[in-house]
Amino acid sequence: MDKKKSYPEYLKEKFPPKEGFVERMEALLGKEEAKEFFEISYTPTPNSIRCNTLKISPDELKERLEEKGWKIKQPFEEFPEVMVVGPGLKPGELGNSREHLMGQFYVQEISSMLPMLALGPKAGEIILDLCASPGSKTTQAAAMMENQGTIIANEVNLGRIGILNSNLERCGVMNTIVTRKEGVAFCERMLKKSKVRFDKILVDAPCSGEGTLRKSPKTFLMWNPHMIKKIARTQRKLAESAIKLLRIGGEMIYSTCTLAPEEDEMIVDHLIKNFDVEVEQIKLPLKFRCGVCEWEGKSLDKGVEKCLRLYPQDNDTDGFFVAKIVKKSNKGCEI
Repeated sequence: MDKKKSYPEYLKEKFPPKEGFVERMEALLGKEEAKEFFEISYTPTPNSIRCNTLKISPDELKERLEEKGWKIKQPFEEFPEVMVVGPGLKPGELGNSREHLMGQFYVQEISSMLPMLALGPKAGEIILDLCASPGSKTTQAAAMMENQGTIIANEVNLGRIGILNSNLERCGVMNTIVTRKEGVAFCERMLKKSKVRFDKILVDAPCSGEGTLRKSPKTFLMWNPHMIKKIARTQRKLAESAIKLLRIGGEMIYSTCTLAPEEDEMIVDHLIKNFDVEVEQIKLPLKFRCGVCEWEGKSLDKGVEKCLRLYPQDNDTDGFFVAKIVKKSNKGCEI
C-alpha cells in the first residue's frame, strides 16, 4: 500500500465499483446520496457487540469492559444488550478477550441484530432459524427466550455447522437442536414427516452481500447482475418453503444483507401474491427507509412499503433489509 494514500483511497483504487452497480445505487438513492453510500462503503464499521444475557447482565459486562479501558456505549435504551466499542483496541483484542471466550458477549454488527429484535422470540415458543450459521442470530434468540422453548437451527454446510455448534456451546445455549439440510429440502421434509408448525421463523437468506462492502470490499469485484438473479431464485424458494411451515398467525422475518430489490422487496411481493400473508410494520430505534414499490418498470404490492431498508450512511452500520410477514391462513400452503 502506498503510504501517501489513506486506507479508504487505497481501497477505492483496488476495489472500484462496477458501472452497473453505481447506476443501480443511483436509481435507488439519487446521485448525491449514492456518493455518500460509496464514500462510507470504503470505511470500516464501528466495533459492536451483543451482551449474552444468558451469562451476564449488560450493566455487569459494561463495567467489566470499562475496567479494561474499553469505551462502551449503549445506543438503544430499550435494548441495553447492544453495545458499541469505541476505537483504540489492539488488533485481535476484541475476539481474544476473556469475556468473549467465556461467551459473555458475541461480536455482532448492529444491523445483524435487527432481524431477531424484529422477530421478538419469546420463552416457550418454537422457533426456526433456517439458515443459521455462524449462530449470531440463533444465540440471540436463545438469550431472548431465556433458554426456554425450542429453536431448530438448520445449516446445510458441514464446516459451518462446526462453527455454529462452537458458538452455541460458548454462549451457553441449551434449547437448540441443530439440523443439517438444504433449506428447501428441510422444509419439505418437515411438511411431509411432521405436524410441527413454528410460532416464528427467521429466513436470513444467502444473498449478494451489497450491504457488507465495509467489511468485505471484495464484494465490489464479485458483484454482477446475473448473480443477483440466480440468488433471487434460491431466496424465493427458501421463503415460500418456510412460510408453509409457519402456523396460522405466526410471524416470519425475511432478511438479507443486500440492497438489491430483486432479493428483497420482490421476494416479499412474491409471498404476498401467492400466499395469504401481510407485511407488518416494524418499529426499531434506527433510521430506516421504506421498501421500494417500483423497480425497473415493475410495480410491486403496496405492502412492501412496510419493509425496512437500512443504508450504511444513515446509522454508520452495514446495509440490511428486514421484512416481517404474518401468516393469515394456509391458502397456497398445500403439500
